[in-house]
Amino acid sequence: MVTQFFQDLKLEFKGYNQKKLIQDIMAGLTVTAVALPLALAFGVSSGADAAAGLITAIIAGVLIGGLSGASYQISGPTGAMTAILLSISVKYGINGVFMAGFISGIILLIAALFRFGKLVSFIPSPVITGFTSGIAIIIALGQIDNFFGTTSHGENAISKLISYTELGFSPNIYAVLFGLLVIIIMIIWPKKWNAKFPSSLAGIIVALIINSIINLPVNVVGDIPKTLLPDSRLILGSLSLKSTIELIKPAISIAMLGMIESLLCGASAGKMKNEKLNANRELVAQGIGNVIIPFFGGVPATAAIARTSVAIKSGGQTRFVSIFHSIGLLASMFLLGSIMSKIPLSALAGVLIMTAWRMNEWNEIKYIFNNKFGTSIVEFVVTMAATVMFDLTIAILVGVFIAIMLFVIKNCNLKIDVSSIDLKRMQGHKITADHKYTKMVYITGPMFFVTKDKLNESLDQIIDVENIIFSMRAVTTIDLSAASTFKEKISLYLENNVRILFCGVLSDVKIMFDRIGLSTLVGEENYYWDAIGAIKSLEKNTISVK
Repeated sequence: MVTQFFQDLKLEFKGYNQKKLIQDIMAGLTVTAVALPLALAFGVSSGADAAAGLITAIIAGVLIGGLSGASYQISGPTGAMTAILLSISVKYGINGVFMAGFISGIILLIAALFRFGKLVSFIPSPVITGFTSGIAIIIALGQIDNFFGTTSHGENAISKLISYTELGFSPNIYAVLFGLLVIIIMIIWPKKWNAKFPSSLAGIIVALIINSIINLPVNVVGDIPKTLLPDSRLILGSLSLKSTIELIKPAISIAMLGMIESLLCGASAGKMKNEKLNANRELVAQGIGNVIIPFFGGVPATAAIARTSVAIKSGGQTRFVSIFHSIGLLASMFLLGSIMSKIPLSALAGVLIMTAWRMNEWNEIKYIFNNKFGTSIVEFVVTMAATVMFDLTIAILVGVFIAIMLFVIKNCNLKIDVSSIDLKRMQGHKITADHKYTKMVYITGPMFFVTKDKLNESLDQIIDVENIIFSMRAVTTIDLSAASTFKEKISLYLENNVRILFCGVLSDVKIMFDRIGLSTLVGEENYYWDAIGAIKSLEKNTISVK
């Protein structure tokens, strides 16, 4: 992997010149403008602070971006990740967030070692869409306090909503106005302007200017330390066996989300730039980054499609874009820290609410609902509900399980057709006997435990025969349960002197028949390529005439 990494670097920077360097710098600064408000917002909404969001974006941009599995990935704090981190912060404190992030980095490295990068491709599209929508709901619900200037308590968005019945709900009108102002600006901001100057940054600047002039009674971001080593960060001595065990489950959630987001981002952006992502190397980069970031006081990071797509559309050439975007954020921290400290939290909440709305895959949602794809709708709704009600790991598992079960139910239809020999179709094949007591049994579909009862019922109806030819070319799979049931029925036929022949048996099915002794029972000589061959063998033995 290391050798391949350096080979890819040589290819990436082949012919690199001053023109490409300028393109990378300009693209990096453009991504900075997009990342700055999001880093601040995601830092606050994760249960940490704005500085933690900035530090995460800075370190991730250099470390993960530099080691990435492609030239275009931009990593940092994301909205989806805040959905997990806020609940961890409430339960375990900010140090729990740091520790969970550290453990998740190790899990990602292990995943890379075992080449789990391909597993993401096994998650059905509607499950991912439902997962994304569920996260969007959690993000939006998690911003109620900041948006309305209220106070709640609870480990998740649902419990926070319930807590308002105890604590009361008294919105701060000024906070609400700031939040609405940012949302309106982000809605009406022209798309052609957005490419040069992000609507989220414009909204925050307007809110900041107003608050600086009028100084309204609203909660603000607060002091932003001008350091990459703040007091609040992971200390190696704080790691303990007990806390590690407690945080394994949330760390798995972080790692799974990081894997899904990063690899999906890479797959999507790879199509834009016509460059394939090295999935396992990306997991290594994400793992190393998330192991190190907590020691600088940052929260877990993952690749971000919004920032990555901006980097590509802005003309970014190499992974230097990610590094230049980090330099831009670092300069903002040191030069604009005192100004950014006055940003109203409700303005950041407005950014996140709009981000939550936009992160929904609306085209995909409309597509599956408008075309009434029942299975996809169920997968989408169940995954979305599970994401909101449970943790994200359970949501993915539930979504995949539902998808598998629906697939099994939809495809477990075993079709069995029993017919006599059609002599008209045998013209030209020198078939002379009438084969009155021969039956053709055409089996179509999977033979497994779900369909064995139907197999039994259908075979029980075949009576008064001397020969049965089973045509099984349409049987692609068979399990032990169905195979054993089938063998029992064949044994009964043989005991009653019924000759059994098979045609069109696929190799995997034949292997199962061999393993359970069915091939020995009926005899290898009774397997044929097609029905014509089987019928001709009956002609030779003149068995079919009674």
